[in-house]
Amino acid sequence: MNDWPQAWSDDNRGNRYGRGSAGAQPEGARVMRQVRRGPAAPPGQGYGGVPQQPSYVNGQGHGGYADDGYDSGYNTGQVYGGGGGGRDGGGMREPRPAPNWRRRIKVTTITLATLLVVTSVATYFWADSKLNRDVDLSKVIDRPEAGEGTNYLIVGSDSRAGMSAEEKKKLHTGSAEGKRTDSMMILHVGSNGDTLVSLPRDSNVTIPSFKGSDSGKFYEGTGRQVKLNAAYAEDGPELLVRTVEANTGLHIDHYVEIGFGGFANIVDSVGGVEIDIPKGGIKDSKSGADLKEGKQTLNGEEALAFVRTRYALPGSDLDRTKNQQKFLSALANQVATPGTILNPFKLYPTMGAGLDSLTVDKDMSLWDLASMFWAMKGVSGGEGKSMNMPISGNSGNGNLQWDTAKVKKLVEQLKNDETVTVSDK
Repeated sequence: MNDWPQAWSDDNRGNRYGRGSAGAQPEGARVMRQVRRGPAAPPGQGYGGVPQQPSYVNGQGHGGYADDGYDSGYNTGQVYGGGGGGRDGGGMREPRPAPNWRRRIKVTTITLATLLVVTSVATYFWADSKLNRDVDLSKVIDRPEAGEGTNYLIVGSDSRAGMSAEEKKKLHTGSAEGKRTDSMMILHVGSNGDTLVSLPRDSNVTIPSFKGSDSGKFYEGTGRQVKLNAAYAEDGPELLVRTVEANTGLHIDHYVEIGFGGFANIVDSVGGVEIDIPKGGIKDSKSGADLKEGKQTLNGEEALAFVRTRYALPGSDLDRTKNQQKFLSALANQVATPGTILNPFKLYPTMGAGLDSLTVDKDMSLWDLASMFWAMKGVSGGEGKSMNMPISGNSGNGNLQWDTAKVKKLVEQLKNDETVTVSDK
């Protein structure tokens, strides 16, 4: 029985491969539709360097491609995307581009600069907020005209505010109420050399007319003569500034005060200050000083005892003022060093201890304070002059009398920002 459809029999199928014949030849392209995948490769060469494989055209296998032949595209690699990748067809990946170092350096520099600015601004506002601006110089009356340069009145008080009983005992400060001035200095900062002038606390001065800093009440001057430190004890910083200005004729631009406890804390925060103790050493039971001669690093307790010592010194108050100048200059020199400024673990504790301990006038800025410390550093380095207020002898009441002629000349040179030539001898 013939199962083939009508007109399809072994006789009319012929000798064509694929139609049940026994012939060896495949059917031609006329019957099997050809499949082409993209353009053919040049003769003798496959895509991507792969040798050409035979294809069947009209039942014959040969190496060429014919328009009416069968080409699956498989052997040429065209069916699955070709055989080669990369620029040279060898399958290699493109090399990674070289890094743009100029751009990287630029980005890093901008990032670091931004971080530095942000840190600096934050530090400035943090430090500025810690200043105790409690002194109002606008309350001072009848002030002399301001001259060239800037004049700071620097005061070391015996204030024990915030100190515990144990700290008072350790620092030999006693427990007296109120506060008095233990040291007073005028620092002139100018373009012709900085000058540091100590005002002995036993200086004989006249209390002028003044307005009470708290009450606002006017007190007429009576010509009353007292020790300079009595002005501070009577009505605080404002009367002290008024008295210094009235007795010298020099305008005070800024006021800076530090107490006992704050002084010791600053010294400890910088790791101590090196001082050359004079021959024979210093021993004073009242201040607690017990220092051997020669160079040594003083901690806060020892430093405070050193600057307060007066009875163990031959010149009493005058020699003490020289020691105070010597130490404060050395302290400023120690603070204003790269080892302190560039080390945040040292800078912030030092600034914290120092700024918390300072009392300044309402117009004092951090820049003014920095200028003061740099000037003191310069004086200690020999770039300026340090001296006592010239003394002519003792007054009738036993106080130290200023040399009127020399003081007048000194004030004139400071007002005009001239190099100081006056001697305290």
